[in-house]
Amino acid sequence: MSFKIAFIGAGSIGFTRRLLADLLTVPEFAGVEFAFTDINARNLNMVAELCRRDIEANGLATKITATTNRRAALKDAKYVFCVVRIGGLEAFKHDIEIPLKYGVDQCVGDTLCAGGIMYAQRGIAAILDFCKDIREVAAPNCLLLNYANPMAMLTWAANQYGGVRCVGLCHGVQHGHYQIAQVLGLDRKDVDIICAGINHQTWYVSVQAKGRDRTGDLLKAFEKHPEYSRTEKVRIDVLRRFGYYSTESNGHLSEYVPWYRKRPAEIKQWIDMGSWINGETGGYLRVVTEGRNWFRAEFGRGKRPEPMSYTPEKRSDEHGSYILEGMETGRIYRGHFNLVNRSTIMNLPPDAIVEAPGYVDKHGFNTPAVGDLPLGCAAVCNASISVQRLGVEAAVHGDDQLLRQAFLMDPLVGAVCNPPEVWQMVDDFLIAHAEWLPQYRKATRAAKTRATKEPRIKTKNYQGAARVRTRSMAELRRMEKKNPRAGH
Repeated sequence: MSFKIAFIGAGSIGFTRRLLADLLTVPEFAGVEFAFTDINARNLNMVAELCRRDIEANGLATKITATTNRRAALKDAKYVFCVVRIGGLEAFKHDIEIPLKYGVDQCVGDTLCAGGIMYAQRGIAAILDFCKDIREVAAPNCLLLNYANPMAMLTWAANQYGGVRCVGLCHGVQHGHYQIAQVLGLDRKDVDIICAGINHQTWYVSVQAKGRDRTGDLLKAFEKHPEYSRTEKVRIDVLRRFGYYSTESNGHLSEYVPWYRKRPAEIKQWIDMGSWINGETGGYLRVVTEGRNWFRAEFGRGKRPEPMSYTPEKRSDEHGSYILEGMETGRIYRGHFNLVNRSTIMNLPPDAIVEAPGYVDKHGFNTPAVGDLPLGCAAVCNASISVQRLGVEAAVHGDDQLLRQAFLMDPLVGAVCNPPEVWQMVDDFLIAHAEWLPQYRKATRAAKTRATKEPRIKTKNYQGAARVRTRSMAELRRMEKKNPRAGH
């Protein structure tokens, strides 16, 4: 087969290298053309070098072009993977630290809550530019596969306003599926699940094993598990209250709802500090900062990771390669995809992006009707969908009034902050993120005027209830000497 696949944000080593390996596990794809593009030439060239090295080690002749010219990379592409982080770590740091001044303590800050809403404002402005280029220079009916967060809001904007076909992809369902099988003492292949909701708040509404519905057994199984009873306290409590297990980690889920991170003194009772993903304040910012610093330093010293092996047993659970395989070869793939709801989940809005089971083959996506979610689960999702809709409309139209309303309606922000604090926090974000928010130029000028001429609400010098210091390169290298995997 010969067609073109482009990666926007290809300087992201984790996603780009992994997805390329998955795609080249498919024998028919050996002759596919790959085009990498990124605004950061240094990162782009480092990742392209590693990927070419992997290709050579696997005995393939697949070609990669790498360019900072996005339109050149997208020209004639049949598929486009979006793996961007708009604003990089500089903007991400603001996503965590500005809300902390107002008492909003996030673990990840990339999906909902203050950080996720602002991440959407930057991402939607960019993804609409990507869509324009795709419409103008990519192959007809090009499919955009979005791995960037906030998944639902970016995918919503691309489908409703971008004029391209777009599917959002995430691995949260697969990870939770593994946990469920583990606590039931079964192999994952022996547990069949139906998971439905919205990205990062998807519910395992059916768990079948050996002809039995095991959904009702999950609470006791998780409560008894020696690891998850300690590391997944929020998810277990939500299971206890709502009757269904939810996707995403303890740290992710804790910031999407109003109950677990609103009182600093109570946060530590709901999280575990053994891993950042279990709830550490700003945990994801810390680990990606350490990872970036490590990769750049070690690459500059000539150190390279071992080449990846393109073999079926090494293929990951990421949906992307299986979707393209299904569309190009006709092999049927069943997964969970983020698509426009329409009538897939009846008690969620038809225009929302929902995550639900579906099938892919040469005819594209086929999504069966799920019906209604349980009422409590739907209520949790609908609260988040209201924030998402406000966030999308704000970003598309540059409407800072809608942006402020999105903050007000966010479950955790609303639990911690009053309206005047929200208004000032949004002003702080508009000023700090001005270079990534072209649609808010007028609102940003007004925010700067208020910041200099009007009295300010006093903010806090608050580092969060569970902050861990970012480790230096010297510390990371000492850790690697003790454990060769610790520095990565």
